[in-house]
Amino acid sequence: MALNARTQCLSGTKTSQRLPLRVQHVRISDLGRCTHRSQAGSQQRGAVIANATLLDTLVKPFTKIGQVADLKQGIAAFYDESSSLWEDVWGEHMHHGYYPAGAPTKSHTQAQVDMIEETLKWAGATSVTSMVDVGCGIGGSSRHIARKFPGAVTKGITLSPRQAKRAGELSAAQGLGDRCSFQVGDALNQPFPDSSFDLVWSMESGEHMPDKRKFVGELARVCVPGGRVIIVTWCHRVLAPGEAALRPEEQSLLDRICEAYYLPAWCSSADYKQLLEEAGMKDVRTADWSKEVAPFWGAVIQTALTPRGMAGLLQAGWTTIKGALVMPLMAQGFQMGTIKFELITAVKA
Repeated sequence: MALNARTQCLSGTKTSQRLPLRVQHVRISDLGRCTHRSQAGSQQRGAVIANATLLDTLVKPFTKIGQVADLKQGIAAFYDESSSLWEDVWGEHMHHGYYPAGAPTKSHTQAQVDMIEETLKWAGATSVTSMVDVGCGIGGSSRHIARKFPGAVTKGITLSPRQAKRAGELSAAQGLGDRCSFQVGDALNQPFPDSSFDLVWSMESGEHMPDKRKFVGELARVCVPGGRVIIVTWCHRVLAPGEAALRPEEQSLLDRICEAYYLPAWCSSADYKQLLEEAGMKDVRTADWSKEVAPFWGAVIQTALTPRGMAGLLQAGWTTIKGALVMPLMAQGFQMGTIKFELITAVKA
């Protein structure tokens, strides 16, 4: 998918149009320090890539074992198998936490709640009466938003029957069964009429979508005019001018992650922006929160290595174990700058 015109324009500015350089006197010793820092940075990047390549090589023989050929069936089976373990260890929110630099230490559960709150704040969502939670997991976002906006009615869809059932059970237990409902449904063919919701919410589900254009089209279709779409998703970095594809080591790393988590081809935030604009959405904005989620995968890996985590993995089964095997690749992907944690929002005209 091509980069959007705005990205090409910003990155393709000619040198003659840039601000004039400020000429300064530079000492030879300063040049030496600059060269040393540059060499150190290159060495560090090289070490990160080498580590990622080694991890890729180690997990590659395992990620295709037990693979379900049909993508939707594979996604459903993955979450049917793994969701109970995630809930047992991490709770009802099945997404990254928000860890801003300089903030006091907080629990991972609070960080996940903060991710919802900060995303709503960033997007400018100040009022919600009807919401669809696309890829709802076990309904954590739906219940939080229903409590935040009294009177709001939420509907969630997931490919996983176990997730839909558990989401309903938790909502009923928390006194929200009359306002939060969940069902098995396909995000690429949503079971809702046009213009049904003033908030269309997708928290870390877009990465599972094999047809990003159709995915965005469905988000726009079910949104009421004046309503807001919010997508929080894993992306790959925006390609640089002249780049036709990711580097081979980057693509190989993503391939292993795709095999374990049942993900199709990735795209960039620039691609999402273009698709939303083509779908007729306005006020499209994006933000890279990769730094804000940086501690997350290290914490997930630590919990997986505890006796409780290891026992849970063995009990959950091979599909979940494969997911654990590629966790270090997710961490390395963020460190390399290949994987980006992106927020995208837009308003329906």
